[in-house]
Amino acid sequence: MVGAGQAAVQLCLALRKEKFDGPVTVFSEENQYPYHRPPLSKSYLLGKDDSSKLPMRPESFYAAKNVAMRLNEKITRVDPASRTVFSEAGEYHYDHLLLATGARPRPLPINGSDLSGVCELRDVDHANAIAQGLRTAKSVVIIGAGFIGLEVASAARAMGKEVTVLDMADRVMARAVAPQVSTWFEQTHRAAGIDIRLGQRVTAIHGVDGAVAEVELPDGSRMEAQLVIIGVGVIPNTGLAEQAGLACDNGIVVNEFCRTSDEAIFAAGDCANHPNPFAGGRAVRLESIQNATDQARVVAAGVAGNSKPYNSVPWFWSDQGAHSLQMTGLSFDADNHVIRGNMDSGVFSVFHFKSEKLLAVDSINMPRDHMLARKLLTAGISPAQEQVEDPGFELKSLI
Repeated sequence: MVGAGQAAVQLCLALRKEKFDGPVTVFSEENQYPYHRPPLSKSYLLGKDDSSKLPMRPESFYAAKNVAMRLNEKITRVDPASRTVFSEAGEYHYDHLLLATGARPRPLPINGSDLSGVCELRDVDHANAIAQGLRTAKSVVIIGAGFIGLEVASAARAMGKEVTVLDMADRVMARAVAPQVSTWFEQTHRAAGIDIRLGQRVTAIHGVDGAVAEVELPDGSRMEAQLVIIGVGVIPNTGLAEQAGLACDNGIVVNEFCRTSDEAIFAAGDCANHPNPFAGGRAVRLESIQNATDQARVVAAGVAGNSKPYNSVPWFWSDQGAHSLQMTGLSFDADNHVIRGNMDSGVFSVFHFKSEKLLAVDSINMPRDHMLARKLLTAGISPAQEQVEDPGFELKSLI
């Protein structure tokens, strides 16, 4: 396995459950064992979770599963013809190869983005740099109003910082949620004291003595900032796949069994562009723990000779301050959005329909709705819209 994130750890487990007893090797460019990344933008910044709570499994787990962890070793080349991967330390033969190379933060190509105090967030080193900056910063500017940006904004605001979020889109989380959800979170963050400016881009970042000091806007005005976090999306890591001659298009292209254009090579997680049965016939690339873990199970089955297609309901979550957003399904093609619950109370769900078919559900502080939505979509059950709107109707009675 190349990459040591969620997909790799799940594959270590799933291979053994599938009775695959061959040796397994995991290559990681980082110098530590696989760890959880979601806390990095939230509880880790607030000091609620220290580094001891981040590892997914203890070191002893890998030895017990006959998994060789090669940390701090970067795979530089793949030769599909000889089924060999190469690093600066040596070359290694494989029978099956998993590319779980993930994604990297999208850079912001403007002057000043390399100043000290300008950060991105993808790994624990990034999180440590942000945490250090938060200790002394008075004013924090976050470029990007997606999940990461708003999660970090909530954490910084909870620490008493002056926080401004800038985004070129006309609503927060515009690529991921319905307008009703965007509006509610925007209003909620504003009420918490976060300055959100939409339809706004950044033209330059200015510093003093090499450290960030101001962010410049298109009209020439400048905002004070001792810490700037850039969160404008990610780019899938496809370099190895492209070098190996594998098909790539917004990620590494795989089929329903997570196999690439080479039969012996799989891809899973953030880097994999796959046909998803809940995406209206589209091939999609999903950035979620659910996707990575479920795809790893599909890979394990394929390695063990028990191939099964990927057909899991997508689900995601984002904790922003005291509020939890849980998303089930994919709402690309929705033409009708039905509210269940009370938006004013901050406890509600948005059900997304195409005609009368349920496509997805976004739940805000409604974990029960989220779990029900996963069951409904898995079973292919669509409640009537009047049933969704009726708070007295038990949706679980449909299952």
